[in-house]
Amino acid sequence: MELMVLSLFCGGLLACILLDLSILYALGAGLGMFLLYGKGKGFSWKELAGTALSGIRTVKNILIAFVLIGMLTALWRDAGTISVIVCYAARLIRPSIFVLMTFLLNCLVSVLTGTAFGTAATMGVICATMGAALGVDPALVGGAVLGGAYFGDRCSPVSTSALLVAELTGTGIFSNIKNMVRSAVVPFLLTCAVYAVVGLSAGRGGDLPDLQGIFAREFVLSWTALLPAAVILALSLMQVNVKKAMAASILTALPIAVLVQGTSVGELPRLLLLGYQAADGEVAAMLNGGGIVSMVRVGMIITISSSYSGIFQKTGLLDGAKRIVHNLAQRTTGYTAALVTSVIASVIACNQTLSIMLTHQLCRETQPDESRLALTLEDTAVVVAPLVPWSIAGAVPLATIGAPMTALLWTCFLYLLPLWQLCVHTVKKRKQK
Repeated sequence: MELMVLSLFCGGLLACILLDLSILYALGAGLGMFLLYGKGKGFSWKELAGTALSGIRTVKNILIAFVLIGMLTALWRDAGTISVIVCYAARLIRPSIFVLMTFLLNCLVSVLTGTAFGTAATMGVICATMGAALGVDPALVGGAVLGGAYFGDRCSPVSTSALLVAELTGTGIFSNIKNMVRSAVVPFLLTCAVYAVVGLSAGRGGDLPDLQGIFAREFVLSWTALLPAAVILALSLMQVNVKKAMAASILTALPIAVLVQGTSVGELPRLLLLGYQAADGEVAAMLNGGGIVSMVRVGMIITISSSYSGIFQKTGLLDGAKRIVHNLAQRTTGYTAALVTSVIASVIACNQTLSIMLTHQLCRETQPDESRLALTLEDTAVVVAPLVPWSIAGAVPLATIGAPMTALLWTCFLYLLPLWQLCVHTVKKRKQK
């Protein structure tokens, strides 16, 4: 029975991908199937509803953070923060190191904004445009963009995935980030080396777009626009609560949007709710977005997915899979078991959020240390999900910048990080024998 229910759920996810339907349909159908399975096991509707709600309550802080992130991303666009960052960063680009700079600039923007999708839609689009002008292979540019976008998605204090992992494991996000930085040093340097070598012969030369001229049509490109980013960086370094840091950045951006960029006070509620909308077409293609509404879909995915955890625990639906994972961890390492689990979960789930939750659900008993489990999730599920061709985690950013799916072959950081950690944990295991 368990196998049939899980197979139907996987079939629903696959059908949504093939039919280009929202994955929410499959997640909603899955919730219905899991509730019916629990009912068939003898649990009352009241018990099942209670377990589902208990799972949702574990991510309530994440949902609050999503509201703040939506407002933050809208205001950073409207206040000119993202535009000024992009204009200053673009000055560093040189044809001979274009691929490397694409990776580094997307790392920078993703750390500041905490969103891979948002990074791809801003700095990613800009780098793709520059790459086309320079004659660089779009697959190479796409790989560098995707790797950089998920560098920050993994370790930014305002990243939804990092906040989710911290919430699931009951750990502090700043201590997690310190661990993530340490584990990523070697893969990051190797990735930079690869892009530096490959980039030497990647472009044929051409004229770069005048970004400053384009953004100047919509914004006053003043250094004051950098203050919202500076505030959140400073407070994050001081390890101030993430929600407080985001609120402070929002309060900093509001007067800049009104006094510097000329946004009327009456427009602010619409901006915070629906996001930024540029009047200029070229600017709109790169900057439109943000707002609370932009977080509704991912919020619904997390809400529905989190309801599964309580049901799985109550009904024992995943007990068989847990035993398999536990046996694999005993024969190899806890990290190896988590990596294999995350690959399978990403293939099935088709999105990063559910992949993280399934990996956590199946692997938490193999790694009782919560800090270690948090790092394991960040080094497996978070970076593996974008590598699955049919997962929205990688497909959406690549589609946003117009890169082919072969760009996945050039997302060096996303490959090197889990492979490096696999080697590290395997060597440690052998030394212990």
